Amino acid sequence: MPDLPTTPRGAATSRRILDAAAEEFAGHGIAGARIERIIAAAHTNKAQVYGYFGNKEGLLDAVVADCVEQSTDALPFDAEDLPGWAVRIYDQNLERPTLVRLIAWIRLERRPVGRWFDNVEHAHKIEAITRAQAAGRLRPGDPFDLLTLVISMASAWSPASSVYTATADEPPAEHDRRRALLRACVAGAVAPAPPAV
Repeated sequence: MPDLPTTPRGAATSRRILDAAAEEFAGHGIAGARIERIIAAAHTNKAQVYGYFGNKEGLLDAVVADCVEQSTDALPFDAEDLPGWAVRIYDQNLERPTLVRLIAWIRLERRPVGRWFDNVEHAHKIEAITRAQAAGRLRPGDPFDLLTLVISMASAWSPASSVYTATADEPPAEHDRRRALLRACVAGAVAPAPPAV
């Protein structure tokens, strides 16, 4: 992310731009997003947007980095409790679906194959899974694949789902049922192999 202003007024403006741009990109995709709508929603001007972020691509990169940072801060990773982490991802996707919608657009418009993120963003998670596997607390296998599986299971009802997208206004019992299923399925998927008889 670019160096953002440090004055209170500049920080407030850049925050409004990031928030408005996140909604715009999540709602319209990269190609469909319009700087004019972002400017109007952020109550700013084109000079400030381009001065802070360079161009539309730079703004998108800053939005994604900001959303990932907010997600990471809100969802501390614990390799010893992947089922609980998966449930927290489910809840975050309900409460704040912007990041998963951005990822879906990035998949469609920017990176249709391979990883959508840089390794640095998940390096600490991979290392924690590797340590838990070495200690026999998680199933063996590629740690990145295990992380991918857990995130995919947690996102099964998210806006990226090809089957069903849940919303926060559904009955709480529906969410509780899904959380219980998700927790149990992730626990089974990551459990270490039973000792050989």
